[in-house]
Amino acid sequence: MAHTITPPDTVRVARADLTAFCTRLFVSLGLSPADAAVAADVLVAADARGIPSHGLARLPSYVNGITTGATVPDARPEVIAETPATLAVDAHGGMGAPASAEAMRRIIAKARTAGAAIACVRDSNHFGIAGYYAMLALEHDMIGLAMTNTAALGVPTFGRQVMFGTNPIAFAAPAGRERAFVLDMSTTVVTKGKLEVYERLGQPLPDGWAVDRSGRSATDPHRILDEMFRRAGGGMLPLGGEGELHGGYKGYGLAVMVDILCGVLGAAAFGPGLADNPTCFGRVSHFFAAFDVAAFRDVAGFKADMDRMLSDLRASPLAEGAERIYVAGEKEFEREAKYARDGVPLLRQTYDQAIEIGRLHGVAGLPRAAAG
Repeated sequence: MAHTITPPDTVRVARADLTAFCTRLFVSLGLSPADAAVAADVLVAADARGIPSHGLARLPSYVNGITTGATVPDARPEVIAETPATLAVDAHGGMGAPASAEAMRRIIAKARTAGAAIACVRDSNHFGIAGYYAMLALEHDMIGLAMTNTAALGVPTFGRQVMFGTNPIAFAAPAGRERAFVLDMSTTVVTKGKLEVYERLGQPLPDGWAVDRSGRSATDPHRILDEMFRRAGGGMLPLGGEGELHGGYKGYGLAVMVDILCGVLGAAAFGPGLADNPTCFGRVSHFFAAFDVAAFRDVAGFKADMDRMLSDLRASPLAEGAERIYVAGEKEFEREAKYARDGVPLLRQTYDQAIEIGRLHGVAGLPRAAAG
């Protein structure tokens, strides 16, 4: 039987209103108008694409990070190493989104000349959904890749102590008449944000998402979140789940790969050396890459082949009882279009929390589009 959760009480808000609200809030906290606009755009993009774990629910952590000094609102990223095809940046503790978007734009420009380019960004902060940065390459007919390490939240295969983060990977490839292929996934079974959503809804976790301090399957999101934070044992399982039967060691390996590219290659912290603060995110690092399709083959031919691949996947035979086959990114594109018409849904708790944060910082409230 499929695992379901009780439909939550939601409020819908127009995307433009959400973005304007978050931009004004970030400016009030000391970000430049340009950086505030990027930070707001990335944050709202998560809710607008149906990924509420990384949207306005994260606002309290961002605000606490700035107000406590853990995040430096006016930090200026510094290029510490550069070649025609590589870039290494120190974000000096600033907001993750502006530093990441700028690094991705710079390597896109490099890839136009070099064919491909990569960047490491160290001493940064939570950057939102990884897919946002990979997708920046699409309008340039490039393939984009984005990764970040996070506070240690995942346990190794056969382990019971957190040793690596959710360490997401995003990959975006352009197509022609088809929508782009956009893979955006954690290397753990789920993200910490997903556990927090279940905690806010008062719902138990599905079996196979996390283990307790003994290494046994656990379903209490509050207990798991608390024990992970205190490093008391237990944590989220790697992609593939427990043990080797369903390939959990593959997710474990991918998580370590992300730590190597973001942390080790970027001369930054990694693994259990990364931890969140009680009320905000800890410092993390990122990795980005851009590949110019034109450096490898004719762009029109590439897009035609992408169209054929994606349409063939969707048209392949359905499993018994199934209604549709999706390709990566398709659900998010469809939600984005729906929410553009109907308003972006926010949990009422998230909406009320945003209103209160705005009030405390002199930023006007959010007009509702419609009740969900």
